[in-house]
Amino acid sequence: MKDIERINNPFQDDKVIDACSIFGMMDTSGRRFSGRDIIKAIANMHVRGNGLGGGLAVYGIYPAYADFYAFHIMYLSQRSQQETEDFLRQRFHVVQSEEVPTRPAHGIVNPPAVWRYFLSVTPDRCGDESPDDYVVNRVMEINTRIDDAFVFSSGKNMGVFKGVGYPEEIADYFRLEEYDGYLWTAHGRFPTNSRGWWGGAHPFSILDWTVVHNGEISSYGINKRYLEQFGYVCTMQTDTEVVAYAIDLLIRKHNLPIEIAAQVLAAPFWTDIERMPPAEQKLARTLRQVYSSLLLNGPFTIIIAHSGEMIGLTDRIRLRPLTVGTKGSMLYLSSEESAIRLISPDLDRAYIPMGGEPIIGRLGTPLKSVPEASIFSGVN
Repeated sequence: MKDIERINNPFQDDKVIDACSIFGMMDTSGRRFSGRDIIKAIANMHVRGNGLGGGLAVYGIYPAYADFYAFHIMYLSQRSQQETEDFLRQRFHVVQSEEVPTRPAHGIVNPPAVWRYFLSVTPDRCGDESPDDYVVNRVMEINTRIDDAFVFSSGKNMGVFKGVGYPEEIADYFRLEEYDGYLWTAHGRFPTNSRGWWGGAHPFSILDWTVVHNGEISSYGINKRYLEQFGYVCTMQTDTEVVAYAIDLLIRKHNLPIEIAAQVLAAPFWTDIERMPPAEQKLARTLRQVYSSLLLNGPFTIIIAHSGEMIGLTDRIRLRPLTVGTKGSMLYLSSEESAIRLISPDLDRAYIPMGGEPIIGRLGTPLKSVPEASIFSGVN
């Protein structure tokens, strides 16, 4: 773990380096591409972080094991690895296990052991739970009951790679230029209200949902207590974790469309609701009343991803930046336009969305026309 006391402003001026960097890129045609471009893009925003956390998520990464849950687990002790592997063998069919390949990289100091496991769930083990619920509950069990073991990625055909370091250092350490995927997200961290440690880096993930976040969720306490009613346990000591669990609850468990889930997280102001047409007003009032404890207060920009979809969303008054770029079938989301143009100079379009307006890219699926939502799809 890095010592925050030795992180200094390299410019020796009054530059305020206190804003995380986020980046996402997706080929909506489904074409897989290497991590080289996103590594270059997130490195371009190096000064937005301080080296206390970086990470990337990639989708379409494990085609040979696409039907199995891919657990990425970090271990801080050999005992925790042995206990966790015993747990996995008792509750899953372990198809394959291996240490995640790494190499020495600048800035990476005392990393934990990181292993990946490809797991299947049999009906006799699930009981009354769905396979996804079974996996979520086992992840919570490992992260709360086994000391020094943390499951930080648990979806199918996707993976999260993160740790203490700048994102380009994490990418180098995990050799991410060797992987191919159709959707990548990345994050460079500047912690404001939580310590920098390997589990606290972004992206945060549950099943195939991942979230990268720039900002500060001041409603963390009430969001956390609400989610605990549904069995989620926050163990990573940072506010962003609640966003990943909220998305899983709203979309997977409550079957809300992402456009509606966005209205829960970044709900319109009451004054705006009063000016809506009657049908929209009724929906907005209902969402604010039913899900008032999931409203995200505070400044934020988030990129949410899961299999086949990438979503960008800011708070209602856009206190953190988000730029959208498109080129052919490619969708880009970034804290800064310069990072997009570094890897795609000749964009078809670049713009800044309205606050609370979800930007949605979907894989190979015609998109519905949703009021107040900017939607980009590679399919006409």
